[in-house]
Amino acid sequence: MKNEPFVIERTLNAPIQKVWKALTDKDQMKQWYFDLPEFKPEVGFEFQFSAGPKGKEYLHLCKITEVIAGKKLTHSWRYDGYEGNSFVTFELFAEGQQTRLKLTHAGLETFPKSNPDLAKENFAQGWTSILDASLKEFVEKQNTPSTP
Repeated sequence: MKNEPFVIERTLNAPIQKVWKALTDKDQMKQWYFDLPEFKPEVGFEFQFSAGPKGKEYLHLCKITEVIAGKKLTHSWRYDGYEGNSFVTFELFAEGQQTRLKLTHAGLETFPKSNPDLAKENFAQGWTSILDASLKEFVEKQNTPSTP
């Protein structure tokens, strides 16, 4: 199924509020995701960042399209100068003190087939790495700083 969205689910050993904050707080995001100058979990908020293989960075242009606080965050994901537009959705489900995270990246088939950097397999590898290493490690850290 070529046009199927990429979907990955992980159970994180952290409460849902902590995972939501990691997904929506720019100071936390830069520790596991990208360093965004500004981020607000509000419909219509636009943000951008550069990332990509060494020596070939792409300017990512994103706009928040849906927010259900503590449960769901969707934003568009496209590249400056390239056709195509996709959507990344993070959905959170509380499972006791753990959180099931479902990430869906839909619309990957709209990106130019001629650019191997934008192939679905690369997104699968990237998201798997981000969720399994960066985000999981970040939210499961036991040594959360205590408030003074």
